[in-house]
Amino acid sequence: MPNHAITAENLTYRYGDLLAVDHINFDVAEGEILGFLGPNGAGKTTTVKMLTGQMRPKEGKATLLGMDVTTQTEKVQAQIGVCFEIANLYEQMTGLENLKLFAQLFSVKNFDARALLDRVGLGERGKDRVEGYSKGMKQRLMVARALVNQPRILFLDEPTEGLDPVSAESIRNLILDEAKRGVTIFLTTHDMLEADKLCDRVAFIDRGKIAVLDTPHNLKQQYGKRRVKAQVTGHDGKLENREIRLDTDATATDLQKLFSAEKVITIHSEEASLEDIFIQITGRGLA
Repeated sequence: MPNHAITAENLTYRYGDLLAVDHINFDVAEGEILGFLGPNGAGKTTTVKMLTGQMRPKEGKATLLGMDVTTQTEKVQAQIGVCFEIANLYEQMTGLENLKLFAQLFSVKNFDARALLDRVGLGERGKDRVEGYSKGMKQRLMVARALVNQPRILFLDEPTEGLDPVSAESIRNLILDEAKRGVTIFLTTHDMLEADKLCDRVAFIDRGKIAVLDTPHNLKQQYGKRRVKAQVTGHDGKLENREIRLDTDATATDLQKLFSAEKVITIHSEEASLEDIFIQITGRGLA
């Protein structure tokens, strides 16, 4: 049995009459990347705020690294790193100064700010003021800041939202590197492709409830429909699409007919995406 870095028991929060998080239960193992997936307003951010001690649950409890978040908030917060989607950096300070300030706040000894900036690809811009950084650079600096105290649990909220491909890939690699070191990653996002690339397991949250929690592979096997898509040349010379379901008794025969009776131009296999499965389970999309 793996040790649990995060345990949520009957976790609940209300905003007046609105039940934002509805008695949810889950565990996250040490070193696991869990994707907490759902549309805006599903309860993702409220859950993170309860897990990180920023909001007190109305019912239930959250335990991080064996500590009750409500009663041992300061001890918990010393062991976690948090990176929200909205940048909240000190723009008039340099990248190095931002990191050094947070190192002082966490009382981190022998802190090497330049080495951490190098890890996120900002080593050459460390002495520049943050106000001159691009959105991608600011996001990478925020991830670096979340790592200042060498956290055992890292909370990331939409870490690659709206970033260019190079910046997004840099952050993904950093997340995977941290997980290899044994850091637990709690990733909130509505980007299903991102979750599919990174996460060991995913939880679908919808209207405050967890609809399903499993590995991407298991979800695709249980809910997805694998298929082959082909483009063929029609009688008039125009391209036409063909689709064949895999894993059926007729698959082999249908594929043989496709190649014997049609002029196949392109062909590729396709499996259901996590977004397809989310819609199937919840009945709605991520917008």
